[in-house]
Amino acid sequence: MLIKKAADIKSSEITDKKTYFNRRNFMRGAILTGATVSSGLLYRWLNAPAAPRIPGEKIANIVTTAPEVAASSGFTTGEKPTPIEDITSYNNFYEFTTDKRDVARVAAGFRTRPWSVSVEGLVNKPKVYDLGDLIKIAPLEERIYRLRCVEGWSMVIPWVGFSLSKLLNEVEPNSSARYVAFETLYDPQRFPEQRSGYSLDWPYVEGLRMDEAMHPLTILATGLYDEELPPQDGAPIRLVVPWKYGFKSIKSIVKIRLVRDQPKTTWNAYAPNEYGFYSNVNPNVDHPRWSQATETRVGEYRKRDTLMFNGYAEQVGQLYAGMDLSANF
Repeated sequence: MLIKKAADIKSSEITDKKTYFNRRNFMRGAILTGATVSSGLLYRWLNAPAAPRIPGEKIANIVTTAPEVAASSGFTTGEKPTPIEDITSYNNFYEFTTDKRDVARVAAGFRTRPWSVSVEGLVNKPKVYDLGDLIKIAPLEERIYRLRCVEGWSMVIPWVGFSLSKLLNEVEPNSSARYVAFETLYDPQRFPEQRSGYSLDWPYVEGLRMDEAMHPLTILATGLYDEELPPQDGAPIRLVVPWKYGFKSIKSIVKIRLVRDQPKTTWNAYAPNEYGFYSNVNPNVDHPRWSQATETRVGEYRKRDTLMFNGYAEQVGQLYAGMDLSANF
């Protein structure tokens, strides 16, 4: 994949929707696969370095929903996707570096084979999934979602993935499970910032309420723009929750645990006055350091109004009926 530097909010041509869909029909090719390893092997061994991914490797057999159904369900925005060069060169991934313009360089060569994800906790069928088996749980789908960063910038990203609910249903949550906790790989040899003394408490952890995790919009993404996820975007598998601020969509997941009590989350533990557990996009509640009323789409100069729940209020608003949204940051 061609990676190039981006300015903080760079000016760049936005991909025409027709051009993008013609491109994806033409370029779809090799099948996404993962190395097959025994689920009985030790967790750290399963996540040891192996051969790096092939840049630009294409994903085959993606399911696309009929346009009218996709629009009504929230599976597409009808907006022009952000260019792949911007999506892959402007990222927050603090395990690599705190400089969002340098993540692609630092992450180059990050190895994602073999990879496993442990699903455990309050479930009837806990399992350690090899990546190759994990992505066979459900057909891979394209979801064109808005991404809104709490810092005030946004993108439109054509993700490839599958509903998290498909995985959770397979492991059969028991009646005590009320939350889902997620954990990023902890490996200071592969993530330089994990050994730098930066004040975040590693590994990175996030969480969702069970109904949020089971919502159809919540996906595990394995690719974007028909290509495998690059390391700087969360390879090989990440969470995407489009109505929440971007830091909730945890990257490079190795563990999913179903629990009874609300799990700790990295940014909430670091600065509870700035980052709440829910962190739903809300233009009416400012972050202490950034206004949330407007945002700047990467590739544009003008500001645009931020939408409640990032534009997904019709699909998810009922999840928070009766809640005080002014205290919901």
